Amino acid sequence: MATMNVSLPDEMKIWVENQAASGRYANASDYIRDIIRRDQEKAAKIAHWRHLVAEAENEPPLDQTPDEVFDGLNARLGLTGE
Repeated sequence: MATMNVSLPDEMKIWVENQAASGRYANASDYIRDIIRRDQEKAAKIAHWRHLVAEAENEPPLDQTPDEVFDGLNARLGLTGE
């Protein structure tokens, strides 16, 4: 595993140390790795949604109104206006 030195303002250093001391993390490195892992997951989700939006933008327009689309979906799901 590689080592990286990071400079933090005192307030951030205290925060990281407190998170590690809370018992949720084994140490400061474990806390930082968790933050990075969550950031990577978030970035992957954003990239996925951007890809879906780009695909949708390249689709031809629907020949239905939004109400017709929702009515069709509701009918398929058995959620008619009862």
